[in-house]
Amino acid sequence: MKNFVEELRWRGMIQDIMPGTEEKLMEAPQAAYVGIDPTADSLHIGHLVSIMILKHFQQCGHKPIALIGGATGMIGDPSMKSQERKLLDEETLHHNIEGIRAQLSKILDFESDAPNKAELVNNYDWMKGYSFLNFIRDIGKHITVNYMMAKDSVKKRLSDESREGMSFTEFSYQLLQGYDYLWLYEHMGCRLQLGGSDQWGNITTGTELIRRILGKTDAFALTCPLVKKADGTKFGKTEKGNIWLDPEKTSPYEFYQFWLNVSDEDAERYIKIFTMLDKETVEAAIAEHRADPGRRTLQQLLAKEITTMIHGAAEYENAVSASRMLFGNSTSEELRKLDEKTFLAVFSGVPTFDVPRSELPCNILDLLAVKTQVFPSKGEARKMTVGNGVSINKDKVTDIEYQVSENDIVDGKYILAQKGKKNYFIINVI
Repeated sequence: MKNFVEELRWRGMIQDIMPGTEEKLMEAPQAAYVGIDPTADSLHIGHLVSIMILKHFQQCGHKPIALIGGATGMIGDPSMKSQERKLLDEETLHHNIEGIRAQLSKILDFESDAPNKAELVNNYDWMKGYSFLNFIRDIGKHITVNYMMAKDSVKKRLSDESREGMSFTEFSYQLLQGYDYLWLYEHMGCRLQLGGSDQWGNITTGTELIRRILGKTDAFALTCPLVKKADGTKFGKTEKGNIWLDPEKTSPYEFYQFWLNVSDEDAERYIKIFTMLDKETVEAAIAEHRADPGRRTLQQLLAKEITTMIHGAAEYENAVSASRMLFGNSTSEELRKLDEKTFLAVFSGVPTFDVPRSELPCNILDLLAVKTQVFPSKGEARKMTVGNGVSINKDKVTDIEYQVSENDIVDGKYILAQKGKKNYFIINVI
């Protein structure tokens, strides 16, 4: 059994830890859980920190439990939120849970016959039959309002006059999460809850419930820091919004590009948090990167490891190939292998012109200087074509009599024109 706490410590993944946690984990294999609110049918990279902690937990010989908040997701966690969440109906929750289940299966081992294989549980299963009267009698009486009001997540919401306050529904959230820990402690032998640092208050409510109801003091808590970018801005957000694990929401190419473009400082932290590479490999990679930052070897390694883990080796190779479209010597064959979504992601922001399909075939000079404005004049188009400066779908065209035809269409409706090394244009065949 590896030392789980030591593994997280060198990776910079511990914010708060309850005394005795490390010793408990070294006694024998333990079970620990992370709670995930099913507010969407996909996880995004903000969820990855706590899921990577579960993955490390499993690698260290322990049993990870992923708790999907089918019940608590109907309420919404007030931690770090300025306003109340929209409540989800049961059908939407079921759809979201199935999407999350499939993604977790790529990261954690749920299928093997190992004694520490991961388990997926849904707190709706034990909450759906629990009446309100029984819950406040059995659970509510053990935690005082004073105790609940002292939590940071509650104090922040109540002290900010510009916010909407907090409903009783949200106020009760920490009791429900605390009960989850109590239930898992009793029914699945769970002795540790993991989560982001914003969850410390909710997690310790669970350990307090276990102490007061069962008289047990061997329930522990560990949280990781909330990940931010080096400039202090929010991690995992782009102009388009969240970076999702679902390839339909964020293409593998866009996912790969996100990690490839992180700053040097962020890459040094992220390589520890979001990969399973060992300490020796990580330290060697950081040293190599610092010796020649311009090569961006650390970002390339980070992007490779995490894209392969989430989307598989084939999609990683596709993303690398797509990246060469703009910056490398890619081929027409590689271009034609791209699916439409990746093609449009690679050439996002490139000037686009529409040309009716009925006007093909068309002389290349007419296409680039008359039907479109790739060139301001046929004279300039002729000069650059003869001078080896024009490509159609990554193939050089030097013949000014070349006829662009249906055979040049990619994905059924696009022609990629290139002027010089870096100027791309999409001709949309309509």
